[in-house]
Amino acid sequence: MQRRSLLAAMALIPVFQMAVPGAAIAAEKKVKVAATFDAMAEIAKAVGGNRVTVSTLIPPGVEPHEYSPRPGDMRGLAGADLVIKNGLGLEPWTEKALKASGNGRAKIVVASQGVTPMKIGAAIDPHLWISPSGAILEAENIAKALEAADPAGAAVYKKNLAAFASGIKAASDAFRKAAAGSKNRTFVTGHAAFGYLCRDFGLKQVSVENVYAEGEPSARQLAELVSFCRKNHVKTVFAEELASPAVSRTLARECGAKVVPIYTMESPEDKLSFTARMSQNLKHIAESFR
Repeated sequence: MQRRSLLAAMALIPVFQMAVPGAAIAAEKKVKVAATFDAMAEIAKAVGGNRVTVSTLIPPGVEPHEYSPRPGDMRGLAGADLVIKNGLGLEPWTEKALKASGNGRAKIVVASQGVTPMKIGAAIDPHLWISPSGAILEAENIAKALEAADPAGAAVYKKNLAAFASGIKAASDAFRKAAAGSKNRTFVTGHAAFGYLCRDFGLKQVSVENVYAEGEPSARQLAELVSFCRKNHVKTVFAEELASPAVSRTLARECGAKVVPIYTMESPEDKLSFTARMSQNLKHIAESFR
């Protein structure tokens, strides 16, 4: 009797496994992704879904161009199958850090591959992910890399990529509709991180700091910014926590404008998706034109 009961229970195991959502995927080896910073990690998660595990090398609140890998960060690189970076000069330490980790099999994925770089002065603007078209390009490059690393998951990656792109395009369409008919196409920001976004929509950014958020403006430069804002009836100054928020607040106070937060680096603490942050940025920029 006990033998028959045991055989019956064993016969039910395959049926039970089939009935549990994700059981087959959980049993498979997931692609281990090390992303340089949160924006790259968010896109990788959106495209990879439950077929990937994603770790982030740079802690929240640290600018990628100011980051220097620490010994403890090598753990994330050592076990990675893919290392995803933005490129465009933002993370020049990636190759050296990967070599130091002893991981000779991981592939470095440059998410910005194929873009025509923009320059602000002599500096290349690395902030491609802030632009809708740039975010989609980076998602496409990440999807290709995931498909190459995990051919069995190709259909999943294609589906997730399509959903991600659809969300970004919806945010773009909403912005175009909200900004339609507005004569004003200029907005004021903490630093010059919106070049690719401006290229997408034919906008102009005026910034407190340069493309790498280095150095606060002199008293003369700040006075010129105040004069510009007053002359152009600027009602909104966008500020980021990592790019002189105090200076942005001073500028806003001097010209009678309000300060509105804007995202350039992703932050897991706010619980928003990449697409939600993109949508919020575009919504606030459109509102600033009114």
